Amino acid sequence: MSKLDLNNIRKNKDFIDRFGLEDEDFSLLGQGEYNINYIFNSKVYDKKLLLRIATHSQMNLKNQIRYEYESLKLLNKTNRTPKPIYFDDTRELIPYGFLVMDYLPGRHLDYKKDLKFAAEILAHIHNVRISEDNHLLKPENPIKAIYEECLKMFETYRKYDKADMEIMRYIEELLEKGKNIKTIDIGYRTIINTELNSGNFLINGEGNSNYLVDWEKPLYGYPAQDLGHFLTPTTTFWKTDVILSREEIFFFLKVYCKYSNQYKDERELWKSVKNYLSMNCLRGITWCAMAYVEYQDPNKLISNDYTYEKIKSYLSMDFLNMIKDEYLNGY
Repeated sequence: MSKLDLNNIRKNKDFIDRFGLEDEDFSLLGQGEYNINYIFNSKVYDKKLLLRIATHSQMNLKNQIRYEYESLKLLNKTNRTPKPIYFDDTRELIPYGFLVMDYLPGRHLDYKKDLKFAAEILAHIHNVRISEDNHLLKPENPIKAIYEECLKMFETYRKYDKADMEIMRYIEELLEKGKNIKTIDIGYRTIINTELNSGNFLINGEGNSNYLVDWEKPLYGYPAQDLGHFLTPTTTFWKTDVILSREEIFFFLKVYCKYSNQYKDERELWKSVKNYLSMNCLRGITWCAMAYVEYQDPNKLISNDYTYEKIKSYLSMDFLNMIKDEYLNGY
């Protein structure tokens, strides 16, 4: 659980005048590894709003919360993401930047029931044409950028004095295979999410009231990068125990192409997606290696027992062998 004191926000006159707090105050909605989210009832807006606090930047940004706020503004027309209302990056009330956005209802995505909804959401988001003159980070070579991110994250584990040497050597072997994964991009760049675990989807059934939240790490990139991340086992297995079959993957891509303005042939799209899928396996594993070290710090602001157990399972030889045999042996 978080250990953050919100008293300065709840007592701040500007915040009270801007939003108006009901008596029940802030209630914890949930938290990621680098953010904490609270719900509150706003008298001014006459509805529930969400307070999102960025405790860290995975992208090493100087102003993480402004980056998120401006990204959500780019997505306003999709009606698939939260509407941003306000942000404070002064760090005067709390030690972190925070933003206020619409609170959206919905349950988390079920891979066995909701793949078509996820495909619709992502297609509608990726259909957005945004100016090349935007604030988003734009990796020149996306696959190479992910690989370099993997190396950087794994360095944290490599330097850890209590690292498991067998695990370290095995991940190094997987990273060697990763050198051979190439970027194959088709279509145009747009805003992509890059963090597509099932908990970031809010599903309400048929229609357009299904959403994607948590825009912590968006990029100006190609849709195939998002699709590869969504479909990779290191993503699907994170909040569930699901690893998608090839039939489920192609069902998802077929639905996606139905709603996409860029892609109409799922087989052609797969040529690009499959490389991102494999590279994102490495990204998931090396992130877990880094996060495992972070979890050894008793002063870590945000910790979660479920997450820690999942991290350890990803670093097991059984899981690493599965990733190698099923997703990296072709490289």
